[in-house]
Amino acid sequence: MCRFLDDNGELQERFLAIKHITDCTSAGIKEALFHVLKYHGLSINRLRGQGYDGASNMRGEFNGLQKLIRDESPYAFYVHCFAHQLQLRRSSEYFQQ
Repeated sequence: MCRFLDDNGELQERFLAIKHITDCTSAGIKEALFHVLKYHGLSINRLRGQGYDGASNMRGEFNGLQKLIRDESPYAFYVHCFAHQLQLRRSSEYFQQ
């Protein structure tokens, strides 16, 4: 999913791609993501945010996808997906009962 401001300053949202990947490491996912961005003529340097679930290959502080992307685009701040956090919280409450 790609969210951006158009020439009139209005927020737009577009679905870019579904890409089959076989390498689920942070480096493999980064390579696939960069390929999709390049295909659509988008620059990683203009990325301003990224949100994922809490998987270690995504959120890892030193080798996670969010870190690899921030190395390329320092303003691409990472946010742990709120919907996923909420689902995890509800699941843990359910199993504690």
